Amino acid sequence: MKKVKYYFDPESLAYKKISPKKRRSFAYISLFLLSSALFGTLAFIALLNTPYFETPKDRLQAREIDNMKIRYAILNKKMDQIDEVLAGIEERDNNIYRVYFNTSAIPDEQRKAGFGGVNRYKELEGYNNSELVINTTKRVDVLSKELVIQSKSLDEIMKLAKEKNKLLSAIPAIQPVRNENLRAVASGFGYRSDPFTKVRKFHAGMDFSSKTGTPIYATGDGVVERADNTVSGYGNHIVIRHGYGYETLYGHLSKYKVRAGARVKRGDIIGYVGSTGRSEAPHLHYEVHKNGEVVNPLNFYYGNISAAEYVAISKLANQENQSLD
Repeated sequence: MKKVKYYFDPESLAYKKISPKKRRSFAYISLFLLSSALFGTLAFIALLNTPYFETPKDRLQAREIDNMKIRYAILNKKMDQIDEVLAGIEERDNNIYRVYFNTSAIPDEQRKAGFGGVNRYKELEGYNNSELVINTTKRVDVLSKELVIQSKSLDEIMKLAKEKNKLLSAIPAIQPVRNENLRAVASGFGYRSDPFTKVRKFHAGMDFSSKTGTPIYATGDGVVERADNTVSGYGNHIVIRHGYGYETLYGHLSKYKVRAGARVKRGDIIGYVGSTGRSEAPHLHYEVHKNGEVVNPLNFYYGNISAAEYVAISKLANQENQSLD
């Protein structure tokens, strides 16, 4: 029961009941309700930000975030494996392929370099898991760049390999006269006695003694530059341009089997042994030129003779005897 309050009225000399003002009561009630609402709102907000209160949507988002973290962890593990495989390819590329084809290695600084300049990952900043997402994205970008560099390198290696095959086919790598058709290696490369003047002079090729009509073979792939007798001393002769700085000359032929402009392969018959021009007896005078300079043909017979045959020919060719032209 509500307690009734009184006050003493000096005019009437009596006690009177105190009646509360309705306006003040309403203010008190309003203040109470407002403070209650404010306190409730603040309490609700605080409750929402505690781990002890989760809505179904919050639980769903938490599971999705955990699932995302697992996926990123799996992705990073796969990238570790790709990195390991790619590192092996890069090592073989630098230390085997590029060494074999005599081209410079690609430095690690170039292979592993990131991306400079503007911040490529600004739109990924400001989130709870930004660091995880940004680091993984950077790894993907660097890995993609490494793959592009390695792909271009392998394209270059493929091109070099094709050129290498052409080079290997072009090098004059066999004897122009087969061993079974040889009478002897009459004279080698270097200073020899001239058969006509008996003066010691430089002999720019090798003389293969054989009977007239013996087949002569192209020693490497190339194009016949000339097949005529317009150069003094060589008689009927053939010059083949092999490319890569190589040319070969075949002199004193009895007849030709090719014409200028013809393409020939290593081992094709291009003519026959004779004794035309400045020659003392039937033989083939054979020269090898590299970048315009004569070189010893003996260094190029690795394509069709054994080691023992090479030693035997080398001994004969290095004797300072008399040449046949």
